[in-house]
Amino acid sequence: MESEASNSTIGLLLSGGLDSCILLGHLLGQGRTVQPFYVRCRLAWEDDELAAVRRFLRAVGRAGLRELVELELPLEDVYGEHWSITGRDVPGAATPDQAVYLPGRNALLTIKPALWCRREGIEELALAVLRSNPFPDATEEFFSRFESALGCATAGQIRIVRPFAGLGKREVMQRGRGLPLELTFSCIAPVDGRHCGACNKCAERQAAFRSVRLADPTPYATPAIAGDGAAAVK
Repeated sequence: MESEASNSTIGLLLSGGLDSCILLGHLLGQGRTVQPFYVRCRLAWEDDELAAVRRFLRAVGRAGLRELVELELPLEDVYGEHWSITGRDVPGAATPDQAVYLPGRNALLTIKPALWCRREGIEELALAVLRSNPFPDATEEFFSRFESALGCATAGQIRIVRPFAGLGKREVMQRGRGLPLELTFSCIAPVDGRHCGACNKCAERQAAFRSVRLADPTPYATPAIAGDGAAAVK
């Protein structure tokens, strides 16, 4: 049975990174009621990432922001000895985007929040997918087919929306001005709760701040490397 939900309510898959946190601010700024979700897959960086999600939500707390829903989707039995599970041989700053590809990640992360939304009568679930995302599960074709499959599976309608799908990183960062971006988290090899400063995602983070000429407030564990990120901002 579906509970009552306003048409203004939208679910949001919140990872704690720059893109999804900026999308949260964007949706709240539009007057939407936002139901954030965090999906725990037991990946190596998730404890620190989830702590950042909670800090960010406390910092931006306002009318329209619902309490975080945490969902469990452990992937050790699927990913095995992959670096995302073990934390070993994590892709470094100079690696290409493809080095951090996690097979089926958007499908895996979306399915449980989508079912939760369907049960609660929330008709939209937002993801912070950008134009520059190179992976096959970030395309218009994928989301169109996945949305159709969800409709068949639930005998109802749940829209997967991607408000930033036509934007690059620089444009998204411009929309994040005024948000506490220092509380976001982007690292896949954290050191004592801090960004490592040397992994692929830290390099991407550093490049994102540089792209809009914002000082990077992130306390990296290896500041000597922090300014040398090689990731390109598209």
